[in-house]
Amino acid sequence: MDSSAQPSSSLVTGTVALKWHGTSLELLDQRLLPVREGWITLVDAAGVAQSIQDMVVRGAPAIGISAAYGVALSARHAGTGGWKSEITTAIRELSVSRPTAVNLFWALQRMEQVFDTCHSLAEARVRLADEAVAIHQEDLAGNLAMADYALEAMGLSVGTGDAMPISVLTHCNTGALATGGYGTALGVIRKLHENKLLAQVYADETRPWLQGSRLTAWELMRDGIPVTLNADGAAAAILAEGKVSWIIVGADRITANGDVANKIGTYSLAVLARYHKVGFMVVAPSSTVDMSLQSGAEIPIEQRDDIEVQEIRGVPLAPEGVSVFNPVFDVTPARLVDAVVTEKGIVRNPCVKAMQRLFG
Repeated sequence: MDSSAQPSSSLVTGTVALKWHGTSLELLDQRLLPVREGWITLVDAAGVAQSIQDMVVRGAPAIGISAAYGVALSARHAGTGGWKSEITTAIRELSVSRPTAVNLFWALQRMEQVFDTCHSLAEARVRLADEAVAIHQEDLAGNLAMADYALEAMGLSVGTGDAMPISVLTHCNTGALATGGYGTALGVIRKLHENKLLAQVYADETRPWLQGSRLTAWELMRDGIPVTLNADGAAAAILAEGKVSWIIVGADRITANGDVANKIGTYSLAVLARYHKVGFMVVAPSSTVDMSLQSGAEIPIEQRDDIEVQEIRGVPLAPEGVSVFNPVFDVTPARLVDAVVTEKGIVRNPCVKAMQRLFG
């Protein structure tokens, strides 16, 4: 494997969130979208960790891939004397950058397993870079597999010409910007569009970081996919009109009983979906599944700075000093989820037994 190569091919859309150059990692600064496209070049693990924490890069799969490249960069810049301790420190620093996205820990654990078998710095540099590229490539391939399984779960057949296009609603951003290049939930939407099975996408704005309006709407418009942006509070009114067949979202962690941690506001969508008899599907890589946690009650929920709710890009939205509740994620109970879809297959009506059958 060429560890200097940027994973590409037909799996990658025109939109990408990260570029690997062998000696550096470039991240699209998603905080600047949709106003402008700016890239940040990183040459060490500390920079990658800070970029993850600051949400330069976001989305559980993209965070995991970035962290893997961060480990590879730490090996590249480690000194010959204390290279083992330097790489170990880098892995530890990356692991505390975001507490909820299990893909981060999955990727780092995988990198650490390779690191533990390296006998020299030269070997570590080659093998850790190769492993990071492999994680990136596997994410791309997995996204396509998820999209195929998702269409199966929705009862839609590709190429038959007898299915009516459907409208869907999504939350946050789960596309090429949040993954290795194609998308999880948004990859399913892209697959529907490619096969003329999509009528319309309704995209929640996703407060307080507005990933839906800044990122999802931008990404879909860039790819020519029909999208209507709506305020989060308008989702119920859209569902009440009877136009939406499925709500399709991603996940940052899925527990052994099928509970799902995802961007704040996902839980309320699941409740609305059940009331309006709309399908609710979670699409995420199997690395998001954490079978060591019995339920969503055990998931650490990251609380972020008050300022994210109090203002937008320096413009005050609330009275100074007001108390703020700002969790990044909420937990959707498994009983409200119709299907969990990963690259390994479909778990319908997730529960402990159903999850164990697919994930062990």
